[in-house]
Amino acid sequence: MRLMVYSHDAFGLGNIRRMLAICEHLVNEIPQLSILLLSGSPMLQGFRLPKRLDYIKLPCLNRGNTGEVAVKFLEMGIDETIKLRSQLILSAAINFKPDVFLVDKKPLGIKNELKNTVNYLHKHLPKTKLVLLLRDILDAPEKTINEWVKHQYHQTIDKFYQLLLVVGLEEVFDLCQEYKLPATIVEKVRFCGYIRRPHGCKTSKIIRQELQLTPKQKLVLVTPGGGEDGYQLVNTYLQGQELLKNSQYSIKNLVFCGPEMPKEQKQELYKLATKFPQVEMREFTNNLMSYISAADAVVSMGGYNTICEILSAAKPAVIVPRIKPSEEQLVRAERMRDLGLLKSIHPKDLTPQVLMTQLFQVLENPKQLKNIDLEGLPRIARHIRNLLTDKITEAQPELIYPQPNQFQQLLAS
Repeated sequence: MRLMVYSHDAFGLGNIRRMLAICEHLVNEIPQLSILLLSGSPMLQGFRLPKRLDYIKLPCLNRGNTGEVAVKFLEMGIDETIKLRSQLILSAAINFKPDVFLVDKKPLGIKNELKNTVNYLHKHLPKTKLVLLLRDILDAPEKTINEWVKHQYHQTIDKFYQLLLVVGLEEVFDLCQEYKLPATIVEKVRFCGYIRRPHGCKTSKIIRQELQLTPKQKLVLVTPGGGEDGYQLVNTYLQGQELLKNSQYSIKNLVFCGPEMPKEQKQELYKLATKFPQVEMREFTNNLMSYISAADAVVSMGGYNTICEILSAAKPAVIVPRIKPSEEQLVRAERMRDLGLLKSIHPKDLTPQVLMTQLFQVLENPKQLKNIDLEGLPRIARHIRNLLTDKITEAQPELIYPQPNQFQQLLAS
């Protein structure tokens, strides 16, 4: 059995981390499954891969704050780079002959680079099932609706795709309603719940010993994800350390800048951090979950993976979401704030005073989160397993989530 996976990677680490988590779960749950992952992530080689999972590295693209896709490393134009990527993907499909093709985020990939592959599979390998994987939130509704109409995604999904798997909850964001999906698309949608992140390989006791925390010290973890646009968050947090001098708390701060933060910004932040002995700066860890589990509170941006890690560890958090080029993080942070799952600060309102005030509030009133659905991985595995055996999984009773008022009650319990 063969699964080919396309990971949409033009900004940060979120997509590749999520797709790798899904792939690793699938090879563990489905015997004899081989997975070929296609990705342009520059960090792909930094992850340890299990047996029966391999990858083809595509030339890197980058989507900066403007939202325009550009070539990241090669001295090539965007059109010829997309052509190269498209041909690599098509060649992989021709030779790998997948039973299922799992596509991340865009039905035709970045700048329609999957068009030839999707058409080839439809014509020459008609038994190959196509599955579109969507985050809980893609972007602000109006922008997403316009993009899907402009690129004729509804027609593409109608013609080529068997299922749309959404790693989110209707109660947080009803993707079908918010994006006004037609009935023919809604029939293919399966809400799977959020993705639970496993406990890290280090215990909280080991982490606290590693960081030399005293029994009374609080540990605050700060992470801007990949870090490409994380300077404002980290800089504001470091400036807020001046406010800790008169605080009742003894706090140790561990800051991961992210491997994609520009070198000059990183150097500036490391220099600023030398003023505060209670701050430890690091670039990256592939074991972030261990540190989140050990933390008393988390300050982060609002990326899907980081939010799932915070929810999995049931940690109080202050989120400062990215607002451009996509409003995905902003919408997620506001919806989860309204459900009482976390604190949120709009970047326009971000000051050291506001950030530290919110942090003190979550430290004073840590709220244990319960009953948020994190069963995304098992449900994805069930859908993929059934497709591999020529079945389309219908919505089962266990996939029917609580009504909104029930959901609120569960969160409050």
